[in-house]
Amino acid sequence: MTNPAPRSRTLRSDIVFTFALALGLALAWYVRNVLLLIYVSALFAVVLMPIVQAIMKLRIGKWGPNRGVAILVLFLLAGGFVTLFIVFALPPVIHDMKQFVNELPERGPQLLARIRRLPLMQRVDLSSLNAKIQDFATNFATYILLSAKQWASKLFDLITGIVLTVYFMVEGEKAYHWLLSFFPVDMRQRLDQTLVRAEARMSKWLIGQGILMLILGVSSTIVYVALHVRYAYALGVLMGLFNIIPIAGAVVTVSLSLMVAAIDSWGRVAGVAIFYLIYAQVETSYLTPRIMRSSVDLPGLAVIVALLLGAAMDGVRGALVAVPTAVLVAVLLDEYAVNDEPVISGPKPLDEVEELHS
Repeated sequence: MTNPAPRSRTLRSDIVFTFALALGLALAWYVRNVLLLIYVSALFAVVLMPIVQAIMKLRIGKWGPNRGVAILVLFLLAGGFVTLFIVFALPPVIHDMKQFVNELPERGPQLLARIRRLPLMQRVDLSSLNAKIQDFATNFATYILLSAKQWASKLFDLITGIVLTVYFMVEGEKAYHWLLSFFPVDMRQRLDQTLVRAEARMSKWLIGQGILMLILGVSSTIVYVALHVRYAYALGVLMGLFNIIPIAGAVVTVSLSLMVAAIDSWGRVAGVAIFYLIYAQVETSYLTPRIMRSSVDLPGLAVIVALLLGAAMDGVRGALVAVPTAVLVAVLLDEYAVNDEPVISGPKPLDEVEELHS
């Protein structure tokens, strides 16, 4: 007669595991914002580590910076760039933003009047939109005050993310090896090599994206100033900053630039549209292949799907990390899921040929 104790013990273990898994998933959903902040910080630590390692290779005589000093140098350089931006680039941007807010009650109806003159737009009722523009312009200070709590929360998340990124850069290697220890020894080396390849591609994405942001921001500012588009400096800075979100960022900023240009003349609208169409062709056919494709190597469809999923999960922040996350997923799929063995189509066996003829 068999002993039913092992089966009962196995069933009890399965039930406990199921409840523990459900409890873990519920807890993860409850703290999903914190988990996402940790993930974004770890991701930025990964893409910034090659820069830290490059700083560590510098030598002044016999002295070389350790990891802590290299991280400090990196953040001092970043702080220097931010300071230069605040001193030289931010004042005209703030001036343009103030002018935009002050002129919105007057310019908004002018823009709607121009839109109403377009074909097929006479039948559209734009009075409600005009009322909303007037209400926004009148109560702009109230909107800023009511959103102060939300801005304070975002600022706290930003500071927390920077602190977490520093900790991941200092102690991330220990945490990384601790996570690898959960995998069997025979799988550990393969996974380690795969993640190292993903880290290299993700780091190159950040550098390439930064170059593309700088090129678009500078070129759009020059063109807007030449076309005498209102708020040229603010629009140029927004074009560069929002370009960190591929496709979606450009759509938002170009739409805003076209609306601002439409306040004055359709000629400026045409100039902005022609500029961006030319730039999009140059970026797609020359800049992106040279700067990005050799390192990231993601198809356009994968980028769009990643952006949609990232934006649906966490808005701008989700879209921001969507592409490097897609790179990580692509490397893991290439290593563990994609079968690269070629399909060999040789001659069919004789019995199959006879069966086809019959």
